[in-house]
Amino acid sequence: MTTRQKPSSAITAIALVALTTLFWWLFLGRDIADPAGGHTYEPVGVLVCGILLTALVVGGSLLVPAWLAVVAVALPFTLATGIQAASIDDSGLWAVGTLIVLVGAFGGGAIVAAVTRGVVHLRRTVAA
Repeated sequence: MTTRQKPSSAITAIALVALTTLFWWLFLGRDIADPAGGHTYEPVGVLVCGILLTALVVGGSLLVPAWLAVVAVALPFTLATGIQAASIDDSGLWAVGTLIVLVGAFGGGAIVAAVTRGVVHLRRTVAA
C-alpha cells in the first residue's frame, strides 16, 4: 500500500493564509460602508465565510500541527478585518472590534482544531 506524503508545513501554512485572505475578501471585504459611516456585512457572507474558515482549519489540522492551522487562519482574518475597520472608523473602536475578532478567531479555531484532532484520534483508536 502506498502512503501519500503530506505537503510541507510552510506550503500548507502559506496556502491557508492565501485562502483565508481570499475568502475574507470575497465574502466580507467587498461590503460597502453604510450611509451613517459604519460598515455592515451581509449575513449570508458572514455565514459562508465562517463555514469556509472552519473547513480551512479542519483541513489544515489534518496536514500540519493544529496550532499552525489555527494561526494561519486566525491571524490573516483578524488583520484583514482590522485594516478594513480602521480605514472607516475614526473613533478608535475598530481596535476593540479587532481584538474581539482575534479572540473569537483563535478561540473558535482552537475548538475546531481540537475536535478535528479528537475525531482523528478516535478513528485511529477504533481502527486499531
